[in-house]
Amino acid sequence: MKRVGWAALTLACLAAACVRTSDGVPVAGEGGPGATTPSPPSATTQPTQQGDQSVYGVVPTTRAPVPPNSVACSQTIKPSVRMTAAVDDPQAPRITVGVPDKWSMAAGTGDVGGRLDGPGGMQATITIAVTQLDPAAAFRKYTDDLMAESAVSSVSVLPGQLCGYSGQKLMGAWSDTPQNAVEYEDRIVHIWTNSGSNYLVAVHVQAPTGTPGFDAAAALLTEDFEIVLP
Repeated sequence: MKRVGWAALTLACLAAACVRTSDGVPVAGEGGPGATTPSPPSATTQPTQQGDQSVYGVVPTTRAPVPPNSVACSQTIKPSVRMTAAVDDPQAPRITVGVPDKWSMAAGTGDVGGRLDGPGGMQATITIAVTQLDPAAAFRKYTDDLMAESAVSSVSVLPGQLCGYSGQKLMGAWSDTPQNAVEYEDRIVHIWTNSGSNYLVAVHVQAPTGTPGFDAAAALLTEDFEIVLP
């Protein structure tokens, strides 16, 4: 799915703070002006009940133990430059993503396994956080937290399952004013590990709206990534 019309999405939200999501359409809170009806799911999305986008990309999770340090998901085409993100938790999965040209890489702290910086103010973070929530609930919380970053925000949700793990792709924008608009793309995946713990892995990419090269950089960073289970 191509990203289209982020400026239009942002301007559609300026009349009222967007507080929930729809299938690619910003929706105002109850009683707010400019409320719209969610669009029906497209052919690329999975059927949902009552428009609950948290179930997009949710698939049955196989919980069969695998040998330590197994590659549970490999990249079909390996980018020329890659970064492996890991956190101090010995039970957490390790994630390897492609790195765009002219981007720098650095280790993170806490639940952040890696940080990347690109030209024009582009940034990316890779978080690997243990979660007690099932995939649908974890995705819903992540999206709610993302929307809470700004009083005016928009998001589109698509299925993004990966190697049998539940996953989603998110695309949206934040904007307190049209001059301070930020666009973002995320890839989130719910991963079960040998320890029995679940982890929510998130690759978040953002940049000032209209930054040259953002589409290509975000597409590479949020592409299917490699997963190694401890």
